[in-house]
Amino acid sequence: MPTHAAFQLIGDRSHQCDATATYTHNGARAYALCDGIGSSDAVREWTRTAARRLARAAAHRADAETGLRAVYEAYATEPDRQDKYARYDLPAACAVVAVTAPGKPLTIAWCGDARAYVLTPRGTVHRLTDDHNLRRVFQGSRNRITSCLGATETDEERKAQYGHPAIESTTRDPENCRLLLASDGAYEPLEDSVRNLADYLTGTPSQAARDVATSAIGHAGTYADNATALVADLRTARTR
Repeated sequence: MPTHAAFQLIGDRSHQCDATATYTHNGARAYALCDGIGSSDAVREWTRTAARRLARAAAHRADAETGLRAVYEAYATEPDRQDKYARYDLPAACAVVAVTAPGKPLTIAWCGDARAYVLTPRGTVHRLTDDHNLRRVFQGSRNRITSCLGATETDEERKAQYGHPAIESTTRDPENCRLLLASDGAYEPLEDSVRNLADYLTGTPSQAARDVATSAIGHAGTYADNATALVADLRTARTR
């Protein structure tokens, strides 16, 4: 039985600009989700490439933060992004990546407002990420992000402006749990309607990912964003 699956719906957008990717290298597996900013052919294609690139980088390094930093810095140093005006016309995306590796804790890193959660064996959902948006910083709009993949600002520059670095990360002790990566179009409608995420994370990973995205669109109200969920069952190896 597959241990992970992703499902997405386009909502009311003209393009599906969310993307997911997984990659395994020497026992380390990376799960990546990118939420493209905007809705166009260019954003859609860039985001798909970025998700694959992020998953590969994180798996090869067996660590979410170093993988995300490598990709963030590679995009930030592109010549076109050095132009302080032209850079805002280039594709960008919120990104979150999680990595499991033998003998190591689960690592998670992000820039933007895509989120990671875990559902514990006791049925409790824990959110592992803290959004990079103006709601967090100034109690402003949650739709105005304060960091993303494709930006050029350093950690220090982001801290000076918004009080948080360009990239944040966290770890979690190994434990049998279910991982959820979600774009804002998947978690916001459920959060706004005071739904319990745990109710949608049952069944197989495929069923759970479908339930999260479908329910998000169903509760989105007058406008539905792209909704994407990636669900993975993480199993801790037993030692003898």
